[in-house]
Amino acid sequence: MTKTIFRNTFLVGMSVLLLCGALFFGLQYTQIKEETYAALQQESVYAEQGMLLSGTEYLEKLGDTNRVTWIREDGAVLYDSEAGTELPGQLDCEEVSEARTTGEGQSIRKSEQDGVTTMYYARLCQDGTVLRLSRPMSAVRYALVAVSPVLWICVLVLMISGVLAFRAAKQIVEPINGLDLDDPNPDTYPELTPLITRIQEQKLTIQEEVEQREQLRREFSANVSHELKTPLTSISGFAELMAQGVVPPDKVREFSGDIYKESQRMIALVDDIMKLSKLDEGGGAPEWETVDLYELAEETVDSLRSIARKQNVSLTVTGSHQSVRGVWQLLSEMVYNLCDNAIKYNRPGGSVTVDVSSGDGTAVLQVSDTGIGIPASHQGRVFERFYRVDKSHSKEIGGTGLGLSIVKHGAQFHGASVELESELGQGTTVRLVFPKT
Repeated sequence: MTKTIFRNTFLVGMSVLLLCGALFFGLQYTQIKEETYAALQQESVYAEQGMLLSGTEYLEKLGDTNRVTWIREDGAVLYDSEAGTELPGQLDCEEVSEARTTGEGQSIRKSEQDGVTTMYYARLCQDGTVLRLSRPMSAVRYALVAVSPVLWICVLVLMISGVLAFRAAKQIVEPINGLDLDDPNPDTYPELTPLITRIQEQKLTIQEEVEQREQLRREFSANVSHELKTPLTSISGFAELMAQGVVPPDKVREFSGDIYKESQRMIALVDDIMKLSKLDEGGGAPEWETVDLYELAEETVDSLRSIARKQNVSLTVTGSHQSVRGVWQLLSEMVYNLCDNAIKYNRPGGSVTVDVSSGDGTAVLQVSDTGIGIPASHQGRVFERFYRVDKSHSKEIGGTGLGLSIVKHGAQFHGASVELESELGQGTTVRLVFPKT
């Protein structure tokens, strides 16, 4: 964290320094360039006066500080301090053309011969000729070198900024590293009060979640023990009687059937527990595919028709074909559990309807029955593991008490939501809302 704060602080300081440096040298360059033009303009005034009095003799005495060119009205070069008089096409030069029009002109261009960039200033003289003075841009660069100490100042400021950024980073991080997370004291560092408050709130939340999970674990263990003990007790009792030979021969078949029934109940319970464990762990790595909920509902209902006929309950599938992305096996188990519950808790002559429809960007599978309904006080808990509304009739009805819990966890696995509507004595509707593919 110290490195991150130091790096970010140092980068901000360096960026500001570079920006200020670029702005400073930009302004300095512009100022020196304008001063150079002003100097050329002033020198051209003196050169014109001396030229009108003494002609080229005066120009030759100026020295080689600036290049001087004297151009006649027809473009012929009367004098040039460097190239003699063989300079054709001078009237086409930007600064000369501008001077002939407005009285003075200036430009910056690069020479095609030697590649030197030069500043030009031209002045229209009283006799109609044009006097041009020029100075290479290198003179401007040399002037910038004069302010080079500023660069060393920038380097020094950069080093100081680095040291200050490092110290600031340490001062920021030190109080945080020194916090006692078990008993943070906001009075020591008032600036950290919001952070400490959030840590304390998060700590309380984690403690509550741990306690809640521990309570759920204990309840789950107790429920599993109870659910497994009941069929095991029955199996043990039946087997003991048969082993002692006290079971009449005509009752052996009945006892064997009871043992088989209880063992199947245990197998179903273990299977459901394993399914829930997989869902708690994220479901492993199942194969996702596009599933048609309407076709899935039809297959599930067909597999339950024999059970429904025994209960004198009719099964119907309505709606339209809607596709979702999911695990076919898990979706099938979810729909099966909903339909199985709707049959078990129905009335003779009742009905179960599975409807598949579409919503706003969703696919909806709804299972409705005309059964006994669920009291309002129990509706918030029916999706808990092993929870039964009427425990006294649980053995008669059958099941493991994990069906709706599998539905809830399966819906979470698929990013779907579960909605329950029920009225005592009128029936129950469970709705699965899936995000559409």
